[in-house]
Amino acid sequence: MITVSKCLPAGQGLAPALVRRAATVELDWDVRQKSRFEATDSQGRQLGVFLPRGTAVRGGDVLVAEDGSLVRVVAAPQPVLKVTHCGEHGTPFDLLRAAYHLGNRHVALELKPDHLKLEPDHVLADMLRNMHLIVNEVSEPFEPEGGAYGSQGASHGHAHGHDHSHDHSHDHSHDHDHGHDHGHSH
Repeated sequence: MITVSKCLPAGQGLAPALVRRAATVELDWDVRQKSRFEATDSQGRQLGVFLPRGTAVRGGDVLVAEDGSLVRVVAAPQPVLKVTHCGEHGTPFDLLRAAYHLGNRHVALELKPDHLKLEPDHVLADMLRNMHLIVNEVSEPFEPEGGAYGSQGASHGHAHGHDHSHDHSHDHSHDHDHGHDHGHSH
């Protein structure tokens, strides 16, 4: 068994040619959200993966084995509920409402501009249908949102290489006199 103890989000820092030539391992979300698991890569090698606790592996990440070999992670298709709005009886805003209600239940949820994905749950499926949404069972890769507070699972594989810092030091003071009397008699 080959030990893996390092994960490079989206193959960060690696030449694209190296990533393309790497062995692959196809894993569903249940496995990818664990920091310790065993898997077999596309070359038939047994992998023992030991990542820092709390690490979630995303499709496109690259695992680095103890022998220096690379293994690109592929998000495996798995049963999911794909939720879309009903064009006849609703609006895309209905998806936002659904995401709010599912978030209140701490449901792992993949957000897309035109649909939501979640793991199968008949109670949640009924709730969503009662909200006039269309719920279909499909087999697709599942990449739920990570935590909002910088946890390892938080969409770390989505770096775009541009600076997200913003200068907020601009002087925003300006005259707020609107020409009306603020005197009040009581």
